[in-house]
Parts: sequence; C-alpha cells; structure tokens
Amino acid sequence: MMAVGKVVAAVNISPNDPTEPSDASHSNGSPVAAAEPDGLVRIALYGTMQVLDAQGIDHTPRIRRSRAVLAVLVLAAPRPVLRDQLATLLWSQRDRDQGRASLRQCVHEIQGMFAAVGSSALVAERNHLLLDTRSIIFDARLGSLSALPLLSDLDGLGPAFDSWLFTERRRLGRAAISVAEAAFADGTLGAVEPLVAIMAAEQLLTVDPVNEAAWRVVIAGHLALGRRATALETYQRCVAELADRAKIAPAAATRALVGAMSEPASAPTMRTRPPPQRARGARLGVRPFRRIDGDANDPLSLGLAEEITTALARFRWFFLVASPSLACLDGEPGEDRPGWRDLALDFLLDGTIQRSGDIIRVSIRLLDLCAGAEVLWATRFDRSAHDLLRLQDQIASETVAQIDPAVLLREGERAASRSGDATDAYRLTMGTIPAIYRLEEHAFRAAGPILAEAIRIDPDYATAHTWYACWHIFLVGQNWAENPAQAMAAAARLAERAVALDPSDARALTVAGHVHAFLHGRIDEAVQLHERALALNPSLPLAWALSSLAACYAGRHEEAIRRIIQGRALSPLDPHGFFFDMAHMLALLMLGEFESVVLLGREALSLNPQFTSAYKILLSALGHLGRLQDAAALVPRLLALEPAFRVDLSVARTPLQKPADLARYREGLLRAGLPA
Repeated sequence: MMAVGKVVAAVNISPNDPTEPSDASHSNGSPVAAAEPDGLVRIALYGTMQVLDAQGIDHTPRIRRSRAVLAVLVLAAPRPVLRDQLATLLWSQRDRDQGRASLRQCVHEIQGMFAAVGSSALVAERNHLLLDTRSIIFDARLGSLSALPLLSDLDGLGPAFDSWLFTERRRLGRAAISVAEAAFADGTLGAVEPLVAIMAAEQLLTVDPVNEAAWRVVIAGHLALGRRATALETYQRCVAELADRAKIAPAAATRALVGAMSEPASAPTMRTRPPPQRARGARLGVRPFRRIDGDANDPLSLGLAEEITTALARFRWFFLVASPSLACLDGEPGEDRPGWRDLALDFLLDGTIQRSGDIIRVSIRLLDLCAGAEVLWATRFDRSAHDLLRLQDQIASETVAQIDPAVLLREGERAASRSGDATDAYRLTMGTIPAIYRLEEHAFRAAGPILAEAIRIDPDYATAHTWYACWHIFLVGQNWAENPAQAMAAAARLAERAVALDPSDARALTVAGHVHAFLHGRIDEAVQLHERALALNPSLPLAWALSSLAACYAGRHEEAIRRIIQGRALSPLDPHGFFFDMAHMLALLMLGEFESVVLLGREALSLNPQFTSAYKILLSALGHLGRLQDAAALVPRLLALEPAFRVDLSVARTPLQKPADLARYREGLLRAGLPA
C-alpha cells in the first residue's frame, strides 16, 4: 500500500504539454524538443521538493531559498525570470545589492546540483535566469493532480514568497480541478484516480474554500467510489462553507450531483433512527440562541448558532441540521411534536444570550434527545462585546472542542451497553471508544476485534480505521503488544487507509501524523499531517496535543508547550486530559522543569492510573529531583502494568530525536530505580 504523503498522480504533466503553446519554444524563439521519458533530472514540487537523477539519487538543494529559486524557475519555464524579481521575492527585507549577492549564492548551488548530474539546464544571464526543460521531468504543470500541497517545505520564507506560493497553489489547483471535473462529467476516468482527485480538490479548498468546481470534484469522486453517504456529507460541508464565506447557495451544477440522491419526501409517524446513509454519525441540530433580555431579533442569536454549526461541520462524524431549519420550531423538542419528530435529531444544542453593558453572557447546553432531552453538557461564557465577530469565533471554537468528546463518549457508552445488538460499523466503532479512553487492559484488548469487525462490515468507513489505528498506538505505547513491529505496521496501514478514505477528516490526519512520529520517528512527515489537520479543524484539541508531541520529539520544547496549552484551553475537561498532561509533562521534562512535571504527573495519573507513559515521565522527573522515596512508591505500579519494562528498551523506542533529550530521559529513569 502506498505510504501516506506519497500519493501523486499526474495528468498532462509533460514539460511540453501541447495545451500550453508557450512551452514550445524559449523566449528567444528557439525550438525546444520534447522531453525524453527518462530525462536526466526529475523534479517533484508536490509535497517536499525533491530532485532525483535517472538512478534515483537525491540531489535536492540543501538551502531552502535555493529550493525556492529553483521552484520559481521551474514553474516559469521556459520563460526567463529577472534576477531583481527573484531578489525581491526572497530577500525583500534586504537592500538590492545584498539580495542580488544572496541570489548568486543560491544560483551557484543550483548550478552545482545540475553539474552533478551532467546537465546545464540552468541558463544564468546577467539580468535573468531560465531553465532549459529538455532534460527535466517535473510533476507540477497545469492539469496535474496531486494529493500533496505544492512545496510544503517552503512555507514561511517571507511575506512576498508566501504570497507567490499561495497564488501558485491556487492557480495550479484550479487547473487540475478543471481537468478532474471534466473527467468526472464525461466519464473519462482512465487518467484520473478518484482518491487522488479528491485529495487534490481538498488541497485547493484549503486556500480557496468557495471553489465550487473543487467541491464538485470531491462529491463526484466519492460517488465514483460508491460512497453515497460521504458524498452527501461533502455536499453539506459545501453548503455551509458557501453560506458562511460567500453568502451564496450552491450552483445548479453542484445541486445536480446530489439531486438524484435526495431522500424521498415522507411524513413519518414516529421518531426513527437516521436512515442508512446517516448511520455513520450522530445527528445534531444547533438552535438559534434566545435573547432573554432586550431585542428578540438580535443578529448575534442566529450568527452565533451559524458559527457553531460551521465549526461543527469540521468534525466529520456529525450530521448537522442548519439553524434556520430549527428557527421556526416552537417549544421544547419532543418526539410527539410535529417538526421535531421529522428531524430525528440525536442531540440538540441551544442557548441564551444576555447583555449587561459591555459584557455578553452566553449560556449553552447540549441535550441528548435519545435520553429524554437530558442535559449532557453545559457551560457559560462571559465575554466583552467590543468585537462581536471575534466573540463568535472564540465561543464557537471552544464549544465544539468540548462537544465532540462529550458526544463521542455518550454515543460510545450507549453503543457499548447494546453491544450484543450492534450490527453496523458505526455502533460497533462507537462501542469501543470508552475502552480506548480508559485503558483498562481486559476491555481494551476486547475492543480490537470489535474494530476489526466494524471494518469488515464497512471497509470504507474512515472513522473505524482511525480508531483502530489509535487502538494499535496505545497497544504499543502501553507495551501490551505481543509483536510490536507487527502492531506498528498495522497502525500505519490503518492510519493511511483512513486518510485515503476521508482526506478532510482532521482526526484521521493527526492520528496518521502521530503514527509517523511516535511509532516510526518520521517527524517531518508527521508535522505536515498535523498542520493539515489543524488547517482543516483548528478546534480539534487532539490535533494540538499530537502536534505538540511531534514538536517535542524534534526538540522544539517551547513550541510544544504553546501547542498543548492551546489544546487544553479549547477543552479544559477533555476526557483525554491525561494524554494532554503527558504531552505537557514531556516538554517540561526536556526543559528541566522537574517540579512542574511532578505536579502534572500526579494529575494525569489521578485521571487515568492505567496510562504508563505518564508514569515513565513522572518517574524520570522524580529521579532527577532525587525524590527516591516517592519514586519507589510508583515503580511497582508501572511494573505491574508493564512487567517487561526496561529503561534501555524504553529509550530505544522513544521518538525523541536529540541525544541530549534521550540522555535526560534515561538518566532520570535510572535514578528513579527502574531496571536498566
């Protein structure tokens, strides 16, 4: 199976594509012969830039700005690029002479790279540079499809270059989507792999979220793969994004894609569970908030509800009913009330708004309609009314971050209590979540075969693959795996499949990132996946926690702490709080803040005394502090959970990259009295 982050397919990627007449000659009019299929140099711009010779040997420039210069020349080829333009693009904060001097150094490195493969593709004139593409094959051309972002390793080089990169991503993305949409429209799918088309379109949507052609490609791609339910979910996301960002409804061409799949109108006489195409998630409605003082038509009422609905749409397992559909319903929800019964909601979010001077109080509650409208979760926000848009963003982000785990656990407990009756993948998957959260070994081990059965029943259910990957991660982390290598391979395979099935699922992406980092030590790949997850859903606390661990593994401990604090701020009472504490502890341990580690460690173990990673970090801190009596009380508890624990084996498995960090972790464990 192809590795996550390596899926690339191309359509019309020849440097001499006949659809681009300008590529038929250099700027001076001299003809350029067609590129040979086995050219001397292959340049990949999708994902991390890579330059390979015909034997596959890597010659990628070491300096990032050299790679940026090469990328600009590749995408402009065969047109020349002025040296002054390049200097301004990459060294805008320096004066002209300094920028030109820095550019000369980059040009020297690129020339050396081409010389190493016997090529003179770079033509360096006094005032401009250009590439002779006759001996170059590269993937980023108009019409090419890729599951990877363009030049993912070159973000952050400066405002001017970032702006250029954003524009190029959007330009190439739009061209690729046009090719894919045409292929889906006329059925000529031979050159278009639906999964790659979906992932390429999702990439474009991260920079151009109102591009309806991209939405249509995602919907059509899922339909081509037989994923009717996922296509409907995507259409719902499209509707929400277009309404939120552009205040428009989908065009006729977009509506036509799902027109044939619309549910037949009916007048149900009783409340039923959602129909089959909704069986993979909880059905949730967000009611416009009520003003309990002052203007009953306060625009904040509907605006806040819509902002929360939009934020919830980023959690891929919810099926959402838009606020306007609930605004016309009177009274409290109930199965015997017309309208409420027809919506067949599992959960309802509503709230009230009060104003007092410059302060707005927003009270929110989540009702479990499958349990007699029981209040499952409630909170209150007191915020300044100075900036209403920012207020809506903050409240929506924190609300959805806390609702997600609350609903997950409730659905999990409900499914687990009826495990003998569960026959669909959704309920089987949900039923395992309490065991994965609690880490009690017997129940945890039993969850594995149930997740395997969920995948057998529904092989295209991304959520089941994600949670089964999580199960394998904890199996290895708790040292419960009889064959760790086999468990690690299974986690990678499952995480990769989850991303392929739903490349817009932030949870799947961040879990895949953690597999790369924790189990395989591939930190750079992990960081890319975490960043994409956070771009898709910045309200997912788990993505902040796992990206914090990746930063810590790489030795960026202050950044790790910043990220975990952000995650905890979103969901202070998260059921996975023990995991958040562990991530925070690890960064603090590496910074030598041992007393803080001990305080957090006690809290983490009170939340989950089965979580072995917290024991190890806490014991290392106690060892460094010389608190051997406290350590002696914890050592037997760790060894009871991990009888085979040995310090050197634990250090060998840890993904920490810096020798000094590994040494600090090991030394503390040995001082604490753990067996070497």
